[in-house]
Formats: sequence, C-alpha cells, structure tokens
Amino acid sequence: MGRMRVLVVEDEPYMAEAIRDGLRLAAIAADTAGDGDTALEMLSVNTYDIAVLDRDIPGPSGDEVAERIVASGSGMPILMLTAADRLDDKASGFGLGADDYLTKPFELQELVLRLRALDRRRAHSRPPVRELAGLRLDPFRREVYRDGRYVALTRKQFAVLEVLMAAEGGVISAEELLERAWDENADPFTNAVRITVSALRKRLGEPWLIATVPGVGYRIDTGPDAGSQGGERG
Repeated sequence: MGRMRVLVVEDEPYMAEAIRDGLRLAAIAADTAGDGDTALEMLSVNTYDIAVLDRDIPGPSGDEVAERIVASGSGMPILMLTAADRLDDKASGFGLGADDYLTKPFELQELVLRLRALDRRRAHSRPPVRELAGLRLDPFRREVYRDGRYVALTRKQFAVLEVLMAAEGGVISAEELLERAWDENADPFTNAVRITVSALRKRLGEPWLIATVPGVGYRIDTGPDAGSQGGERG
C-alpha cells in the first residue's frame, strides 16, 4: 500500500514531537505544524495522505484548516484531536468534515490504528480517473497525461482542467470556472481565468484541446482531431 505520509497540526511542541516519533516507529512519515498558517502552507506544498488536526491551534483554528481541506476537494481524511472537555463539540467537528476523533490524552497505538483504518478507507474511495479526448486525469495522484505523455500542471491549471473534463465537452463559463477552481478570495474581475486557460492550453500542447467559445466560455474539444483517440462521448 506504500508509505503513509501524515501532517500533524499540534501547537504543543512536546506532544507534536512525541506523535511524530511514535508514528515513525510505526513506519508512518509525519511532518508537524504548530499553527494554522504553517499547516495551510505545508498542505499547499506537500502531498499528505491524512491530516491530524488539534482543534485548539493558534492562527486559523483546526476547524478552519479542516474546512479548507474539505473545500480543496482533495478528499484527504481528517482526524481531529480534541480535549476531553470539548467532547460536546464533536458534532460540530464532524460537520466541518472530520472523519475521526481522538480525545486527549490518547494512546499512540490508538492513533496508529485509526490512521491505518482511515488510509484503508481512503484507498477504496479514490475519485475516478477521467479520460477524454486523449487526456487522462487522475484526481487522486493529481497527474495528467496526454496520449500517455505526462503533463506537469500547477494546482490552478489542474483545477481548471478537472472542471472542464467533468463537463465532457460541455461549455463552462469563466464565472463558473472562477467559482469552482478558485477560492472565495479571488477577484472575479481579474483575467485570472483567461490567463490560466491559455497557460493550460500551452502546457497540453498541440493540437489545441481547449476551445474558447466567444462570449460563452471554454470547453474541451472532443472532435476527431482533438486527441489521438478522438474523444468518445460518454
């Protein structure tokens, strides 16, 4: 099943270190973050299998970090750590997208078992790989291939392509792309969409796969000349 990599977000340094060392003994690689900002930064740079979040961390709280993970659409499981006296918050934590809970203090072995269970469950619920017009997009590995050739994309380009492929040749407006591929802080008046789409088009190479429908939006060209397979319509 490969090595599991976990991000542990815990502001108590001794606790974070103890968890990290304990997980390493169980052959689980763990990085630690002491506050919400660091956690979000690490999540944007690295790929983790599971996030272990303490709810009471400085900066964006564990709840906020959980909301961001869920909003990213990565499907990453979240295990919340919470103080026993905050157990009544469980419901709200699950509402935010936590997949499991441990109350402090807990046994390290218990954490290891829960992580392995989450990892097994995650392996079964991988989002499906999409194929269209000679393109193959794997949302789980965040990889894109065109006619078998790997195409390196930025997160934003990947998100845009994912939305376009999901439409299976249908037209997606710039507004809808902004809504689905950018976070809510995006300025809707920027040329962000146009610039990203044109960079994505270049990355995918010729013949061009993304057609611009003037005044309407963008779509993936599933016509006979688009990809070598000629993009079958499902």
